[in-house]
Amino acid sequence: MVSSVITTPSPPSRPAAPAVALKKAAALHQPRKGEAPVSLDLGKRWGTMGFMIAIHVLAIVALLPGFWSWQAVATLLVLYWVTACLGVTIGYHRLLSHRSFRVPHWLERFFATCGALSCQHGPIDWVGLHRHHHKFSDTDADHHNSHRGFWWSHMGWMFEPIPAMQAVPRMTGDLASDPYYRWLNNNFLLLQLPLAGLLFWIGTVTGAGGWALVLWGIPLRLVLVYHITWLVNSATHCWGEVVYESGDASRNNKWVAALTFGEGWHNNHHAFPHSARHGLQPGQIDLTWQHIRLMRALGLATKIRLPVAS
Repeated sequence: MVSSVITTPSPPSRPAAPAVALKKAAALHQPRKGEAPVSLDLGKRWGTMGFMIAIHVLAIVALLPGFWSWQAVATLLVLYWVTACLGVTIGYHRLLSHRSFRVPHWLERFFATCGALSCQHGPIDWVGLHRHHHKFSDTDADHHNSHRGFWWSHMGWMFEPIPAMQAVPRMTGDLASDPYYRWLNNNFLLLQLPLAGLLFWIGTVTGAGGWALVLWGIPLRLVLVYHITWLVNSATHCWGEVVYESGDASRNNKWVAALTFGEGWHNNHHAFPHSARHGLQPGQIDLTWQHIRLMRALGLATKIRLPVAS
């Protein structure tokens, strides 16, 4: 039997000279002939601010004593795993962004749908921005450049125009050719509506409270997943251990790794971006890698890419 593991080397990147990086970024951000430019309307940042304020207020409301129950906590934890682990970490990141392994198309779409439930953009925009980040990590062309400070890399960048959006179409041709991904990219926010209806029904039938499950399962869960995901952009570019020369400020942070199913081994990831496994050193727990190993054992994950030991 042919092994599903392909030990393809992904050598650590080297820092590009700022002028070179900016020149490359400028070329990427220019629309092709006949291609409509991506709008950078300043007004759009107010929509993002408004959404974030509203979702954080609702998360605080969810914590009121009247909405607390063990069923609500269980709902939060299950949906946290579905959206943060299956959706963002496995689906959007290691599978779609880096193609570090392959799964059947139906399963890939399932993971992408779980990612869309995280409300962190649809798959095309998320993947395009992430690939752009790796290309220009921690340079002026990086939309969440950690050298601009913790707040900026954590969430401040979202409230300003994002020039990197111009590069998304030409960095995501593999996803944009799929009509389902195009639909999901445009309608990811709508997925919260059937989820809210399902949670309200379950809460009403079980006696846990319809609104309690909705508040814990959507706004509180979204805020939790948001900030834990954003810590990978901020905390793991500020604090932690540097093992590899990756050409940027990425760090290995065990606390972020514990919260993100292994994404906190970020210096490893930036050194070997196409590796399906991020916890490369002894004792580095990588729960996402354990999910991938399980899928491999079931015959679902193939063409798994790992770094070659030097």
